[in-house]
Amino acid sequence: MNFMRIAENRQSCRAYDPLRTIEEEKLNAILEAARLAPSACNGQPYHITVCTGETAKAVAKATQSMKMNKFASDAPVMIVLSEETYVKTAALGAKLKGNDYRSIDIGICAAYLTAEATAQGLGSCILGWLDDSEIRRICGLSKPVRLVICLGYAKNGETLRSKKRKSVDDLITRLD
Repeated sequence: MNFMRIAENRQSCRAYDPLRTIEEEKLNAILEAARLAPSACNGQPYHITVCTGETAKAVAKATQSMKMNKFASDAPVMIVLSEETYVKTAALGAKLKGNDYRSIDIGICAAYLTAEATAQGLGSCILGWLDDSEIRRICGLSKPVRLVICLGYAKNGETLRSKKRKSVDDLITRLD
């Protein structure tokens, strides 16, 4: 699948088949794509925690306050993206330029991960609504959790929704 096809087909999956597990080779391909994602100074200031089974259920529950993300309970895999410290050169650049490279890098990692999930025929949903302290406790993490990504096969009948995006004219300015 070429990248434009992936971009056209990737969407936030909100209905997973709870009886279908993800094949290990597909999960490994997704994790390898995340590992290869670019980051400031190649520092990869994040950690990826893969949760399955009861741990995935507990993490899903920690994303469901105020009736949010109820679908997450059916996802067989939950990927937790937590912060790590910057490498020295990225830390210096972030301070001098006033830019949060770590958040940018985590976003790029999530994009690579979810793009490869789509290429592997899996659904994904990036969750930012989460209970940081509870997920840290569940996963034994000491640094902030920034995103949780649900992974799994979409339930039968889930169809590709039309994309609601800004027009090219509203989104892009070209200058000579």
